[in-house]
Amino acid sequence: MKNRETIADFYDQHGKTIPVGQFQVYRQEEFGCGSISLSDTRRDFYKISLMMQGEGVVSYASRSIHVKGPSFSFSNPLIPYSWEPLANVQTGYFCLFTEHFIDAGLKQGGLAQSPLFKTGGNHIFFPSPEKTAALSSTFESMLSEMSSDYAHQYDLLRSYVQILMHEALKMQPAENYYQPLNASQRISELFIQLLEQQFPLDTPQDAIRLKNANEFAAQLSVHTNHLNRALKETTGKTTTEWISERILQEARELLRRHDLDIGGIGYSLGFEHASNFNTFFKKQTGQTPLQFRKSIVSI
Repeated sequence: MKNRETIADFYDQHGKTIPVGQFQVYRQEEFGCGSISLSDTRRDFYKISLMMQGEGVVSYASRSIHVKGPSFSFSNPLIPYSWEPLANVQTGYFCLFTEHFIDAGLKQGGLAQSPLFKTGGNHIFFPSPEKTAALSSTFESMLSEMSSDYAHQYDLLRSYVQILMHEALKMQPAENYYQPLNASQRISELFIQLLEQQFPLDTPQDAIRLKNANEFAAQLSVHTNHLNRALKETTGKTTTEWISERILQEARELLRRHDLDIGGIGYSLGFEHASNFNTFFKKQTGQTPLQFRKSIVSI
């Protein structure tokens, strides 16, 4: 795993100088987005992209999506993702901003359910030609505003970002859209955020702090049974299932790195003894960690 990518790293990768300010918006063709791959890592900034023309593969965790033509996507500091371009020409827009740009209007109420802040659900959409034209118009308005000297420029830009977020909410499938959170949904969201914040592990020395349902419940100041009921009600999975699946995902990623000791990987994932890690991994996959690593080599 690579370290978290900073916004300065992003500009450096594209051969650009990092500008001053909390918010920036660009045309994709200005950054050579069709020729630069983005590695699978977490970023420390938010990004909203509208690809008008292009092709590639975007990957979130264990899910990869082939993208061709107009697409509308969101990324946030909680969700690692990668991008592999499959066409040299890519046109469209994207905007970047950090936590400093976000105010209560962006992060509260119904907008809290948008892909910009959610740790689960959809983060990429395929808009209709009419919707693509409307989104393009909003990005053009942001580009125009960036060159103005209006005193309340950032307030207006936040309004444009809200428009983009609302457009994504309208494209959300009905089963993935939630009205303002009830108590169970809120607890589930906080749990998933807390779980994701522990990953990815850059090295085995970066051991996870919260390993089981009791520790997560204590961190959230709720009873373990309450947490489990909330997750089961809103996601269909128990606390232990969520933790096990995420640990397994991280274990696979770390095992692909052949320079890492298997025992050290297990310890970083909360297993004090290598035998416990072996038992867990084999129960989940049918293979020991060593067998999984060898299968990767053979492939």
